[in-house]
Amino acid sequence: MNGNTSGKPIRCKAAILRNPGEPLVIEEVIVAPPKSREVRIKIICTSLCHSDLSFWKLKDPPAIFPRILGHEAVGVVESVGEGVHEVVEGDTVIPTFLPDCGECIDCLSEKSNICSKFPFVLSPWMNREETSRFTDVKGETLYHFLSVSSFSEYTVVDIAHLTKTDPAIPPNRACLLSCGVSTGVGAAWKTAKVEAGTTVAIFGLGAIGLAVAEGARLCGAKRIIGVDVNQDKCDLGKKFGVTDFVNPGNCGDKTVSQVILDMTGGGADYCFECVGMSSLVNEAYASCRKGWGKVVILGVDHPQAMLTFNSFEVLHTGKTIMGSFFGGLKPKSDIRVLEKRYTDKELHLDEFVTHEVDFKEINKAFDLMTEGKSLRCVIWMNK
Repeated sequence: MNGNTSGKPIRCKAAILRNPGEPLVIEEVIVAPPKSREVRIKIICTSLCHSDLSFWKLKDPPAIFPRILGHEAVGVVESVGEGVHEVVEGDTVIPTFLPDCGECIDCLSEKSNICSKFPFVLSPWMNREETSRFTDVKGETLYHFLSVSSFSEYTVVDIAHLTKTDPAIPPNRACLLSCGVSTGVGAAWKTAKVEAGTTVAIFGLGAIGLAVAEGARLCGAKRIIGVDVNQDKCDLGKKFGVTDFVNPGNCGDKTVSQVILDMTGGGADYCFECVGMSSLVNEAYASCRKGWGKVVILGVDHPQAMLTFNSFEVLHTGKTIMGSFFGGLKPKSDIRVLEKRYTDKELHLDEFVTHEVDFKEINKAFDLMTEGKSLRCVIWMNK
């Protein structure tokens, strides 16, 4: 890092979303120095998550323009603001949308990863004060995204959203732990606590669903059933431990839950909804074994979407329904566990990366995901 930039604004390139659904425009931007408890980092590479795609298309609030998207990334500390002692210039770090302040009752408890000091909100600002660290060359404010904004050569992130990482891990693998893969693996490992020898059903085999399968495999699940309308996911799922595949279009006059109940002799021990559809949550619930079955919701549905269950059935079947935010992981401690499992050749990360592009080709990454051709496309800032 160039020490001469510390405390000064940096001019660099960023991909800006100025209008919904339009190609990102790479422009010169000005990144302000970090303030108290903030860190300015140089992004090495970033990967495209489906949340980026969703907000790229979104027209109504919480959409806001112009904005710098991106939240799965790995970078190097360029400079730190006042009061930052956890990292120093030159450290390799992973930013996460979920804060881990290390101070509040939730962050100090093993029971929660939902920080109460910095509640999760879809804010366009920095955490501790409602201001931005980005402007364009005309002085116009550029808005933050999920506390990261990694589609910029430099960005400013609150220390609560940064985890120091092992620089020996290839950056095009480390960035995957910033959101999607950690969420899926964590849902099986930390939220559901999948036990060895059990049966798992996963509704939706996108990157999150496949990461759930990977997590279930690591936990020793005996049978992992993947459910997806895309038949191509049958072979793809096998790379991540999926043992059985159900295509809802091939179930004849049976529902998916009826098929799974027949396959398992009474239902799966754990069911994961990874799409974001209330109807699928109900199908997952119906697919779960009575007595001890767990339904874990990872998919992001419309904020006003409602779930409806029969009260008598809930009472008499003994099933559990739970949400899983960032897979129940505590970023500052659990990401390091996943890193070690990767370096020990236990956790599969390589298979998630289907494409890699240079920063100038960032819109190609959006095209690939829109067309359903990529799981994760890594975008190199300066390859």
